[in-house]
Amino acid sequence: MHIAIIGVGAIGGLLAARLAQAGEVVSVVARGAHLAAIRDHGLKLIEGTREIVARPRACERIADLGPQDCVVLAVKAHQVADIAAEVPSALAPESAILTAQNGIPFWYFQKSGGPHEGRGLASVDPDGRIAAALPAARLIGCVVYPAAEIAAPGVIRHIEGERFTLGELDGAATPRATALAEALQRAGFKAPVTADIRTEIWLKLWGNATLNPVSALTRATLSDILGFAPTRALIAEMMAEVKAIGEAHGIRFRLSIDKRIAGAEAIGAHKTSMLQDIEAGRAPEIEALVGSVIEMGRLAGLEAPRLTAAYAMVKLLARG
Repeated sequence: MHIAIIGVGAIGGLLAARLAQAGEVVSVVARGAHLAAIRDHGLKLIEGTREIVARPRACERIADLGPQDCVVLAVKAHQVADIAAEVPSALAPESAILTAQNGIPFWYFQKSGGPHEGRGLASVDPDGRIAAALPAARLIGCVVYPAAEIAAPGVIRHIEGERFTLGELDGAATPRATALAEALQRAGFKAPVTADIRTEIWLKLWGNATLNPVSALTRATLSDILGFAPTRALIAEMMAEVKAIGEAHGIRFRLSIDKRIAGAEAIGAHKTSMLQDIEAGRAPEIEALVGSVIEMGRLAGLEAPRLTAAYAMVKLLARG
């Protein structure tokens, strides 16, 4: 399978290295020192004591990719708008686009079949540019569970996790989703295909929307936050707000708040992606992880005071 990874950061690099090592024809789009390192030395993946060096084709521009069977959007959610118009240049008539962003995706209400069918979300696609450039018929949703980091230009360190849950926007079982899942499985990942990708999105978002802003504001790891009674209680209250909003949009959470917190606590002294971005001076994913939930709450007539307070503070933090 010809697979292009746009955005070879931590997750994109993990995907690219494993897929290339497994024999898929992988191309990547990167820039600067990261691109130079991949071209000169290959893409190194460190997993515990194991290291592999893959040699994907590395491009600076999406237009240089040529037609692909699948294009994986592995950039941050707030970066999708900047590249959306270029993505069609890498598509053949039957190509799929895998969206691998955290949080509520721009396509959430496309093919949803609910009362908000086709509605855009101002928090993640304020002017509709993304939806206009990336048709729903091309899209496959994805919930990303692994944690990884860029250790150096051209070097990715895989911390933990193997699962990428895939799903068509309308829940249909399709050959293209199956083929992509099989490619991921050949690369050693767990890649279930679900008929309800939106529920999977909310299950992960439950932690992202609450733990990410608190970690960014306090500079604390998951174990720090959840091992301190006052912040553990705050996270539970924020999760209750997120749960109420999700349920108002038809989501049924299969875990209790206590179990969701326990799952996050088990990860240990991990820095959330938002904290990593703040520490590195990068723009964090605030709108997709928090702003979108608040927007969806307002669509349902629900307020989320704790979540809204965290949103305001982390927006100010990012501004500084």
